[in-house]
Amino acid sequence: MHCHFLSLFMDIYGSALLDFYKNNQSQTLWLHNSYGETEEMPVDVFFREEEEMPEIELKAMDLCQGSILDIGAGVGSHALILQKHHKDVTAIDTSLNAVNIMKQRGVKRALQQDIFTYKSKFDTLLLLMNGIGLTRTLDGLEHFLEMAKILLNPKGSLIFDSSDISYLYEGSIKPKDKYFGEVSYAYEYKGKKGEWFKWLYIDPSTLKTLALKHGWNCKIIIEDEYDQYLAQLTLH
Repeated sequence: MHCHFLSLFMDIYGSALLDFYKNNQSQTLWLHNSYGETEEMPVDVFFREEEEMPEIELKAMDLCQGSILDIGAGVGSHALILQKHHKDVTAIDTSLNAVNIMKQRGVKRALQQDIFTYKSKFDTLLLLMNGIGLTRTLDGLEHFLEMAKILLNPKGSLIFDSSDISYLYEGSIKPKDKYFGEVSYAYEYKGKKGEWFKWLYIDPSTLKTLALKHGWNCKIIIEDEYDQYLAQLTLH
């Protein structure tokens, strides 16, 4: 189910990535959402260099130890930095275009792979740019927290950033029928609109509650002024 769902929108996203990689520019990649106006998604953000990355992402990479799995690695910007610092990294993404670009950019181990069917073990699981959103819902996150135990070696850690998006509901009522951090998106590129897909933003308090429920220690490493934060989870 996950692989099919991801492939539906990755074609649109992957096309924009490929155009940018080939031409150093792309047409506008639009991001439709369930909570407001359609937004322009700047494609160059996926191709950032180390000096362009925020403190949260730099700190996350500093925390990576041993064998690292970069999940939802996109075009490999984080994997390339980890490699440069002599870290052992495998990068996976469901977009074939993204994986091909990673390989061309010099990522040594780049695989087209769905995390929900992956079986190898690592010391660090890394999901950046709110990569944890691929769990889609609170239930999906709970499933992932159980699955991650199988993917991690003893004393390993799960590292990701996310945001508390309460601010989107200032002056309005949070949804009653679902967790407020469960949103939906659809990409549009060159007049083609992809399927809608669910995405999760998890606030730190809810994350800590769910982590504890599933046997994880949860440490919030950094929080910034934009309600974004970095979390490191380790097993009891």
